Amino acid sequence: MGIIGRKRRPLEDHHLLLVTFFVAILLLQRAVVESSMLNDTRYRHTSSLRLERISRHLNKINKPPVLTIESPDGDLIDCVHKRKQLALDHPLLKNHKIQKMPTEMPRGMKVKMGVNDRSSDIEGEGVKQETWQMWHLNGTLCPKGTVPIRRSTVHDVLRAKSLYEFGKKRSRVSLSRRNDAPDVLSGNGHEHAIAYTGSSQEMYGAKATINVWDPSIQVMNEFSLSQLWILSGSFDGPDLNSIEAGWQVSPELYGDSRPRLFTYWTSDSYRSTGCYNLLCAGFVQTNNRIAIGAAISPVSSYASNQYDITILIWKDPKVGNWWMSFGEKTLVGYWPAELFTHLADHATMVEWGGEIVNSRANGQHTYTQMGSGRFAEDGFGKASYFRNLEIVDMDNTLTSVHSISTLAENTNCYDIKSYYTNEWGTYFYYGGPGNNPKCP
Repeated sequence: MGIIGRKRRPLEDHHLLLVTFFVAILLLQRAVVESSMLNDTRYRHTSSLRLERISRHLNKINKPPVLTIESPDGDLIDCVHKRKQLALDHPLLKNHKIQKMPTEMPRGMKVKMGVNDRSSDIEGEGVKQETWQMWHLNGTLCPKGTVPIRRSTVHDVLRAKSLYEFGKKRSRVSLSRRNDAPDVLSGNGHEHAIAYTGSSQEMYGAKATINVWDPSIQVMNEFSLSQLWILSGSFDGPDLNSIEAGWQVSPELYGDSRPRLFTYWTSDSYRSTGCYNLLCAGFVQTNNRIAIGAAISPVSSYASNQYDITILIWKDPKVGNWWMSFGEKTLVGYWPAELFTHLADHATMVEWGGEIVNSRANGQHTYTQMGSGRFAEDGFGKASYFRNLEIVDMDNTLTSVHSISTLAENTNCYDIKSYYTNEWGTYFYYGGPGNNPKCP
């Protein structure tokens, strides 16, 4: 009897039904994904050529993992062998040998490599343990010899203005000086509330403990961040070198409104070099427990528990690489000296504080918040803070900063006020709600 005319047995019918069911499920899942993309007007007209270019780029930056961990917030954390990480694709790092540890720690720094550090020695009434990262919550960490890297997706790239600008700060329109303040990068609606020191001394690093919040962002292409900057070079030319780290809320970059640990670097005034996190070759990660770009949890809440993170960046006095530590004890990795020109020597300015992007939708100032969304005068538990500001001097010693200047472009929208106590050293409150009756 031929197959066409053969009568099927009940078992075969059952098997066929199962296959049909699973195929239907797969098709439904695919339809949901395709439908979600088609319903987004930004993705509806994406050409196959652009998607192909994006795919090639993602294959370049998403290195094959040894293990993949799914975070409760939806992130995929790839555990990549440390010698396979993207950093080593940089043309200047072809013969780079990964530095396992700094040759020297700054005097006054306590570091223990690879420790699952949730410091409990934070001083100050009402301040809780330092925050950690959401992908740790399921109890799985990356194996020894690998580094955790947040996987980039097609959706991540499509949210960017272009593939070229994915992972980069948009170039500023101009550079301006305000009275005796430092030159600040302005244009494209970037607004700041910062403290700074520098110009008169050589600096080799900086440290601060930064209060973590989840400020509201009005539109997709705006962000709010709190960070420290290590700067050298000309502010009015194409050769500014900058190393940056802190926390950031950026729906465009990450696809959500969670505060995330981030880094940035540039050696040419944000024109073509550098990027956020590990989205281009450059930063060499050495730690298997901290994922740059991953969400921070828990965060501070109004008139309740306050959480903060401690970040230190300093230059190895013998090798010249710029190391970063997170918390009081955990080394994350470093920016190789080869990436820089002016920072190959030392920093001439350090800045701490907040930055937002104001897109001026409908001609009004944005409602995007800086810090906690409260003004500095509201104080502890309400306004966001930086505390225990320190710099690394030419003797590789951490020293408290006793004199800082402050800058805010529009104090009706965001402001900053600095103080000093024996407990918190030099510190400041900063931030604001953006649009309000005095900031229309």
